[in-house]
Amino acid sequence: MKNIAVLGSTGSIGTQTLEIVRNNPELRVTALCAGSNIELLERQAREFLPDLVAVYEPDKAETLSLRLRDTGISVLSGMEGLKEAAAHPKAEIVVTAVVGMIGIRPTITAIEAGKDIALANKETLVTAGHIIMPLAKKHGVRILPVDSEHSAIFQSLNGEPAEKIASIILTASGGPFRGKTLSELRHMTVQDALKHPNWSMGRKITVDSATMVNKGLEVMEAGWLFHVPTDLIQVVVHPQSILHSAVEFTDGAVIGQMGLPDMKLPIQYALFYPDRKPLPVKRLRLTDIKCLTFEEPDPKTFRGFALALSAAKQGGSMPTVFNAANEKAVALFLQEKIGFTQIAEIIGFCMDKLPALREPSVEDILQTEQETIRLIEENWR
Repeated sequence: MKNIAVLGSTGSIGTQTLEIVRNNPELRVTALCAGSNIELLERQAREFLPDLVAVYEPDKAETLSLRLRDTGISVLSGMEGLKEAAAHPKAEIVVTAVVGMIGIRPTITAIEAGKDIALANKETLVTAGHIIMPLAKKHGVRILPVDSEHSAIFQSLNGEPAEKIASIILTASGGPFRGKTLSELRHMTVQDALKHPNWSMGRKITVDSATMVNKGLEVMEAGWLFHVPTDLIQVVVHPQSILHSAVEFTDGAVIGQMGLPDMKLPIQYALFYPDRKPLPVKRLRLTDIKCLTFEEPDPKTFRGFALALSAAKQGGSMPTVFNAANEKAVALFLQEKIGFTQIAEIIGFCMDKLPALREPSVEDILQTEQETIRLIEENWR
């Protein structure tokens, strides 16, 4: 029996994690956390009977507590609730699938409690990689990537040391707007941006794919995960999403991981690592695919991607500025308050206005986030 806690259980990664639990009776859920979707969280709690559930919004937690009073399940709220779930004494691995920088503190708490981390919250490493990775090493904790690209790199490395890496090849689908011009992007709607050609994901990450901001965040995350400078990470647009990423070694060998697009594969791999379990998904047949293509990304058209690379080079708190500006801008876009290309405009504006702190603490990171949000609210209403 392996006990897991799922932070962000009502989102795309969280619900797919629970699908895997359903198919593997040796997995037991000890804690579930969500932001506000208590209807789905209640159903999950009644099905998986965790010891506790946590809801970030206190009023929603109070309502859920009343609904679950017949179960004996503890209901907690706020950041303290998330942290308690992350450090649950029975949990052996914590799936961090919450969206945004809210995931930093619970991840730190889980690491300090000695829990392995199945990492699906890329903002944690983007903004606090300099804190998270040394802390994991100190506590002997494994950071197991759940993103399909980082899982592919992890599998391709298969224990090879970082000094044997010549480059990391990070693949990108190109999203729904691959090949479009900047003038065309100015007219793209929310509905257009949410039509990803290959992957089924949450709204925010789907928009991030459309802007290619997501790929920039993944470059930063890969740098921390695999201990390589970001200039050794090559992004390649691969529209078929069959090669999920690859590693080029110093002898010229290129090893990659392939499969049909399905997030359950990297999630299950992280949960059972180093074991591989059977997974009932559609299998890849190369003769059905016939053709795989690869292209250079277009940072001039997809300015958010270029800004991400700039933030990575500046380091310090600049990735936090980038990430916080993107989160706020995407929220405004999804509310149809700004146009699609304004997402990158807002990110660039914030990066120009806010200085980069060299070695930010967690408090510095969270303060930088608030300063970024405040800057946007003062200039975009």
